[in-house]
Amino acid sequence: MVKEFSTQAQVSVGLETMWPALAKDFNDIVPKVIPNIVKDVEMVEGDGGVGTILIFNFFPSPGRTNYQRERITEFDEVNHEIGLQVIEGGYLNKGLSYYKTTYQLSAIGENQTLVNVKISYDHDSDIEDSVKPNKTSESTLTFVRTLEKYLLNAA
Repeated sequence: MVKEFSTQAQVSVGLETMWPALAKDFNDIVPKVIPNIVKDVEMVEGDGGVGTILIFNFFPSPGRTNYQRERITEFDEVNHEIGLQVIEGGYLNKGLSYYKTTYQLSAIGENQTLVNVKISYDHDSDIEDSVKPNKTSESTLTFVRTLEKYLLNAA
């Protein structure tokens, strides 16, 4: 049974900057935002919308897989929502049978955005502590904060 875990972050970047960075320029921006983790992001299928498949290639590190393949399952430009489901590698190699992260962005001021994050997951057996949603959500929020710093410095 799929379970959900939600969290959020408020960032000091306007929606008009945050949305394209998170949803459209993902494959170019992610390696710049977390260069010590992600070597590159390849779009191997699709055009950036629903059904697009991305491969995140990671730098070697103990306890981390070399790659993670994700499919864009939601892409809503009006509501600023994007969903990425892991379909191979990454968290699926650590005991999870299903893992999806959904970002929903809302403007809360001219230069402020609320980023709602929903993690949907399932597992058939015991899972490592590192892939429990409270841990993976920390990584996701760290990415959002790092993206915020990158965008503020790039402005």
